[in-house]
Amino acid sequence: MADVGSVDVELEVMVALRAYLGDGVVVRDELDNNLADELPTVQVQVVGGDDDGFRLERPFVDIDVYHSTRADALALAATIRGWVLTQLRGSSTAQAVFGRTGTISRPAIRPYENTGLRRVGATYEIYCHPVS
Repeated sequence: MADVGSVDVELEVMVALRAYLGDGVVVRDELDNNLADELPTVQVQVVGGDDDGFRLERPFVDIDVYHSTRADALALAATIRGWVLTQLRGSSTAQAVFGRTGTISRPAIRPYENTGLRRVGATYEIYCHPVS
């Protein structure tokens, strides 16, 4: 059961990011066993953060991009960073209102055990609260 006043940030960011990126990109919270067959894939995970104990949350959200080349992974990560900082900020869904957004760790190459893929990840802080 979710806490009173809490937002499922992973779900809300995934849904909004799917709409922004379109059908050519897989957006999910857990990786599939067939990751190499589903490129590009974007993984969204809440990795920490805090809240005011009432309504306002400030989750840290990791967004990893998996792609076939380093250049493509970096380009998609840059596109997502632009979206987080300009379009997600100030937007809302049926469940959540997004306020200030910021970069904690900018997109950078992250190691991945499958050398046939490239992984680029970034961490963002996203202030949000439930729709009243």
